[in-house]
Amino acid sequence: MPESVLLRLPDAVPASWPDEGVAAHYGDPYREQRALGSGAGFTDRSNRGVVTVAGPDRLTWLHSLTSQQLDRLNPGESAQALILDPNGHVEHHLALTDDGTTAWIHVEPGMAGSLVSFLESMRFMLRVEVTDVTAEYAVLTVAGADQIVPRAALAAKAAELAEGGTAPAGMWAFEALRIAAHVPRLGVDTDHKTIPHEVGWIETAVHLNKGCYRGQETVARVHNLGHPPRRLVFLNLDGSEDRLPEHGDPVELDGPGPENTVVGWVGSAARHYELGPIGLALVKRTVPVDATLLAGGIAAAQEVVVSPDAGAN
Repeated sequence: MPESVLLRLPDAVPASWPDEGVAAHYGDPYREQRALGSGAGFTDRSNRGVVTVAGPDRLTWLHSLTSQQLDRLNPGESAQALILDPNGHVEHHLALTDDGTTAWIHVEPGMAGSLVSFLESMRFMLRVEVTDVTAEYAVLTVAGADQIVPRAALAAKAAELAEGGTAPAGMWAFEALRIAAHVPRLGVDTDHKTIPHEVGWIETAVHLNKGCYRGQETVARVHNLGHPPRRLVFLNLDGSEDRLPEHGDPVELDGPGPENTVVGWVGSAARHYELGPIGLALVKRTVPVDATLLAGGIAAAQEVVVSPDAGAN
């Protein structure tokens, strides 16, 4: 995906992984966070993949393939959904809105192609048409709501928003508020083994009483009989450090002894304008909820996002 046209805005600084192609910030990340927090900001997320599914069978078909109840989705209504592998591991996290004739889906950067390939393999004789429209459409998040706009109109839309008092805010600001809201991100706060219960998607992207779909057996087994092996935690990081932990850094129990026990890994980390340095991590379910942790060597107090008792009803 080429660089966003909004990187030409004044003071725009390009983002690095996983958000290459859009702005990290526009000169003042903390001011940008405040704008987003007050509903007076917008974020260019045009590096995300956009896929459309058209045709009269689209919603019943997507309903049969994903974790979400989509067959009753009303025009203009949005939902989150997951596509799982046969063992219940998360392969795709979908943000979806249906306009009455077409389901518009956006996914993590670089994921549209693999999503389209999977959907095409499952078409059979149904009346659906799947298209990767990432080159033609872009995602803008405005006052907390996602909008899919023609890519050719992206600059004009941004100018219109700015004229109305809605300021551009880069991905540093967006990510800081996402982390503070305890919202996980696929491929950043998850790995190839992640199941929905581990990161809290069971509440937002899974319908527990719908019909069969790939990976449902794992969801049902954990929900009714057991607990997930890991859980998402929020990290309040030591503010005296002049660095943040890196993605993938080990999370250890902070205790006496020459070596600390590795109990997980860091997903996201950011500097929040009110909370200071914060992060998300996946740790073993059995880690005590009051234990002090080391995230990439930085002391961190944890807050429960997913309870150790998650699952088993």
